[in-house]
Amino acid sequence: MNIAAVCGSFHKEEIERMLEYAKNEAEIRGAEISQIIWVPGSMEVPLALERILRIEEVDAAIALGIIERGETQHGLVMGQAVTKSILELQIKHNKPIGLGIIGPGTEKHHIEPRLEPHARTAVDAVIKMSK
Repeated sequence: MNIAAVCGSFHKEEIERMLEYAKNEAEIRGAEISQIIWVPGSMEVPLALERILRIEEVDAAIALGIIERGETQHGLVMGQAVTKSILELQIKHNKPIGLGIIGPGTEKHHIEPRLEPHARTAVDAVIKMSK
């Protein structure tokens, strides 16, 4: 199984760690993260997913990112829009997308404990949905 990973680079250090967890989970499960696409942030994830899911050899994708709590509702609105777009892309392409985006509303102390579980769960979800 070939899984593409779309990664938001705004929190690059943390997302690189998530990507390593995702690669490890894929390997354990007999799959492979075959393509990695870096985008500026979570807002750009849907467009990158749209482009990568058109490739026949890509069986599924995961989205890795972090949407922190800000002083306004911007993060919440963005998170809802990104999630809705990801749901629509799954249906459009009939390929599963694992949501490994932490947030919206994430505060600094929320990030570390969520990196590994969110990454592994995103891979687990697409593998289960591909059967």
